[in-house]
Amino acid sequence: MSGVTILMVDDETEILKLMEIYVRNEGYTLLTASHGLEALEILRIHKVDLIILDVMMPQMDGIEACMKIREENNTPIIMLSAKSQEIDKIAGLSIGADDYVTKPFSPLELVARIKSQLRRYKQLNSNSVRDENEIQIDELVINVASHRVAVAGVEIKLTPREFALLHMLAINRGLVLSMDKIYTEVWNEPFMESKNTVMVHIRKLREKIEKDPQQPVYIKTVWGIGYKIE
Repeated sequence: MSGVTILMVDDETEILKLMEIYVRNEGYTLLTASHGLEALEILRIHKVDLIILDVMMPQMDGIEACMKIREENNTPIIMLSAKSQEIDKIAGLSIGADDYVTKPFSPLELVARIKSQLRRYKQLNSNSVRDENEIQIDELVINVASHRVAVAGVEIKLTPREFALLHMLAINRGLVLSMDKIYTEVWNEPFMESKNTVMVHIRKLREKIEKDPQQPVYIKTVWGIGYKIE
């Protein structure tokens, strides 16, 4: 994949120098910054295909920089941090990062993560260009105009309510939707303790679109909050 520009933001000069070698070996261009404010300035001038953000930096840390970047674009972001606890990973991913790598890391692993995110981003954008009425998430295809759904090329029969529920999750991909929000939007009436109704429809939807409804690939449960499509 030629013509790719990556912005790496880290206040550790040695890491930047090391990654520059590996990134250039892949044929990519590497831009570097030492803190979030410098990164934002670079993004105003250059078109960047992927961003690597360290969490702990002076002036503006990676978390704040990620939030600022997400206000304007959806460029893939990989967070770097010496913190390895699950709560830190959740914090990074919840504010808009696409992946999370813990320091110290293998440069080859980070390159593999970069390639994975670039492939995913390219696929998502090519799908949106191909058909504006179509939403594709891996093997799941939702055609908004025809109200048809297919998984791995096999058409799935959904009720109007199931389609509305799936469509709502798909257009809010990556966001956690609470049960009350789902109910008021899909059923178009006040929530009024209707958790069981939402849960039953989610279960039926999983039985139709998931290979293993007990280990869902598409519709994820966020315990105590609601549901999302990743």
